[in-house]
Amino acid sequence: MGILNFIITQAKADDRQPLKNEKFIEVVNGKLYAEKGYISQQLSQLLFVDGIQLITGIRNKMKTGSPGDCLMELRDKILLRKRSVIETVNDELKNMCQVEHSRHRSFANFITNLISGLIAYCFLPKKPAIKFETTITNHITLF
Repeated sequence: MGILNFIITQAKADDRQPLKNEKFIEVVNGKLYAEKGYISQQLSQLLFVDGIQLITGIRNKMKTGSPGDCLMELRDKILLRKRSVIETVNDELKNMCQVEHSRHRSFANFITNLISGLIAYCFLPKKPAIKFETTITNHITLF
């Protein structure tokens, strides 16, 4: 599996800003796993209306009735713990594919460097991945 989609933002932009952009949300569906800092009632409701479920951990001082205050499926708990794979992909893009460069002299040079780094990542023989299998059984699970 490779990179399916990406978005470019300014360094000073908040990471949650693309989630409020309608064109970006059109191509995203299913579940979105994020860190605790992404929790907000307004953002959760905005994404839920568009068919996206925001899954985050629970903050220590979180009030009851907040977005993270609910029971979570075991699959979601496991995948939430695997967020480090995203950081590994970012690290490989920056260090191995040399995408991070802060002093480009022209916009065309910046885009050329970015696209060539993404293409180089696609050709890497071994990429980080999450091995996750589900088994459907008729057995009753007791906790």
